[in-house]
Amino acid sequence: MKKILFYSLLFLSLAVNAQQNLVKYVKPLIGTEKMGHTYPGATVPFGAVQLSPETDTIPYEMNGKYNGDVYKYCAGYKYEDKSIVGFSHTHFSGTGHSDLGDFLVMPTQGKLQMNPGTANNTKSGFRSAFSHANEVAEAGYYKVKLDDDNILAEMTTTNRVGMHQYTFPKSDQSHIILDLMAGIYNYDDKTVWTYVRVVNDTLVTGYRQTYGWARTRTVYFSMSFSKPFKSYGQKNYDARQAYRGFWGKFDQSKNFPEIAGRKVRMYFDFDTNEGEKIKIKFALSPVSQENALQNMRAEITGWDFEKVKAQAQATWNKELNKINIAASEDDKVNFYTAMYHAFINPTTYTDVNGQYKGLDQNIHTANGFTNYTTFSLWDTYRALHPFFNIMQPARNNDMVKSMLAHYDQSSLHMLPIWSHYANDNWCMSGYHSVSVIADAIIKGVYNGDANKALEACIATAKKRNYEGIGYYMDLGYIPAERSGVSVSNTLEYAYDDWCIAQIAKKLNREDVYQEFIKRSGNWKNNFDPSIGFMRPKLADGTFKKEFDVLSTHGQGFIEGNSWNYSFFVPHDPMSLMAQMGGKKKFAARLDTLFNMHLPDEFFKDTEDITREGIIGGYVHGNEPAHHVAYFYNYTDQPYKTQAQVRHILKMQYKPTPDGLGGNDDCGQMSAWYMFSSLGFYPVSPGGDEYVLGSPSVNNASLNLENGKTFTVEAINQSDKNVYVQKVLLNGKELIKPFIKHADITNGGKLTFYMSAKPKK
Repeated sequence: MKKILFYSLLFLSLAVNAQQNLVKYVKPLIGTEKMGHTYPGATVPFGAVQLSPETDTIPYEMNGKYNGDVYKYCAGYKYEDKSIVGFSHTHFSGTGHSDLGDFLVMPTQGKLQMNPGTANNTKSGFRSAFSHANEVAEAGYYKVKLDDDNILAEMTTTNRVGMHQYTFPKSDQSHIILDLMAGIYNYDDKTVWTYVRVVNDTLVTGYRQTYGWARTRTVYFSMSFSKPFKSYGQKNYDARQAYRGFWGKFDQSKNFPEIAGRKVRMYFDFDTNEGEKIKIKFALSPVSQENALQNMRAEITGWDFEKVKAQAQATWNKELNKINIAASEDDKVNFYTAMYHAFINPTTYTDVNGQYKGLDQNIHTANGFTNYTTFSLWDTYRALHPFFNIMQPARNNDMVKSMLAHYDQSSLHMLPIWSHYANDNWCMSGYHSVSVIADAIIKGVYNGDANKALEACIATAKKRNYEGIGYYMDLGYIPAERSGVSVSNTLEYAYDDWCIAQIAKKLNREDVYQEFIKRSGNWKNNFDPSIGFMRPKLADGTFKKEFDVLSTHGQGFIEGNSWNYSFFVPHDPMSLMAQMGGKKKFAARLDTLFNMHLPDEFFKDTEDITREGIIGGYVHGNEPAHHVAYFYNYTDQPYKTQAQVRHILKMQYKPTPDGLGGNDDCGQMSAWYMFSSLGFYPVSPGGDEYVLGSPSVNNASLNLENGKTFTVEAINQSDKNVYVQKVLLNGKELIKPFIKHADITNGGKLTFYMSAKPKK
């Protein structure tokens, strides 16, 4: 028996040692208020808990108007700030709008202060000054010294539980603040209600309901301390609460075990010795306090912080080792940071017992799949979900099932647009869950009822009262008078309809195929051949006269201009090229896009577009044109795709705190980086084809879930050798710059021969 155990441990040791320590290349701090909106906290891949510092608590509105500075705090953390107000358990990664920031915890010592104070006077409240010199951000772990109170804060996580470790100085006035009113994109009415129950001197449970980006959202928690607190209390800041019942019989401000209100902060008091560590386990649940406690007990059994940290980092290493690359040190940091970002979202939305709250606000059980939320689909359908279909197919299969569960629970009978904590926040345009579902079906990833999935896609695409779909169905476009984003909606619907047609074709649904392949050509109705651009069209069939192809404001497009959106026909580039005058004129138009100058005035009203994310007139920092650099492959000048891709990789992604040229948008920017670094890209998800570019890695091994390996090798790779002379797939030269999904999943080798001179 001992011999078997010994060999088992030896095998485990060898398996662990076979993995590279890739966590060291991950730099979660990449992203500032201008570029990225990422956060540096602790999470595990696709984790429900994302534990991170907040550097300020500025309000969403001031004097009844939107406060533009709040946009800098989409992730709660701004690199330029000098203080931390606490550590909360839920965050978005790289979004251009926000919510979350639930259950902010802050350790302090000295006189108890229940307000966060101000950034220019950190000692006026419970916030603390900090320095990046005393900050460590790694995959699965975060550490910072809180200078004002001389407290070392550390945190790590499991899937559903955040673990804090605070090292205190000697004090008989040590405190831990639990702020139940703090949040990201906060305003007076955002917190609908909070409830706290002090079960004993080490265990607290409760919930928080908010009205925000998700309109009806409740999160339950269970909070356990490693050391009993000596006293506790709360302050309710809701001066407007008119009816208070008869609870005034009790002094609820101190040592009262049941707290309820809209604006509540709690505190827990301790005596601490020099260097004493107080630890917290903080579990979340979408269902109940009991489930939160069950999640905690299932995922962290003791108080060994280092063990939990090691498990979190081992989990990250396992995921990161799915791709092994040889490249420069900077490129490794870029690549594995991108991989880290790509594996943060979507997030687990299922308790350990399989329960979750559905869109109907009832409790459901996920049978045979993990339920996910945080689907930023306008962004992530383009590259993130296609990347999952290669590197995370089992998870993406569950994500599709989560979308179909969303559809089943929807009172509107629609697939998700932007799925968020048992809500749809309806952000952005298109119905791009259709694209994700089609891509998974076409590539053989989805193992459920494809015909049922197709019916959900059809029902969503025929929801006449949503975002101009009725006009789109009747006229073939959305009239400019009826929508401020009429053109982009028409273009995005046309692409999604092509995706539906691909599912129908695979399932031999000829009637559906013919209907939706016809709809997929509706983009032509917004193309004005007299100017060669997409243009708003009025209800009478004429084009809008007042029109500016450069402006992002009031021209019929969402977060983009006509120069970028006029290339948004990813499903039919050959027809678009014909409309624009053929290969030479099409290539010349692309040249102009990448080489023109776009003055600041043309995007000053669009928060999501900044100068850092622009190359010529091409906006890489926002998503609508992410496929466009690959369009040269449809002309006779594919070498220009190779040059532009490498230029974008160098210019838009850097291993620095401000290293992203735009919001990461839940992993889309990062997925673009990984695909392009590997030398291929999914121009039109929903098909089975990838378009070749110019790999920046020397070589890469993709270790697939089916046990096979796909290898990319770049011969004569260098920063100067960006041009491809020839490409071999399994030793056979490719005639065209395209490969199939099966070429990857079957395993094999893709070899690029690189040169400093273009092959024309």
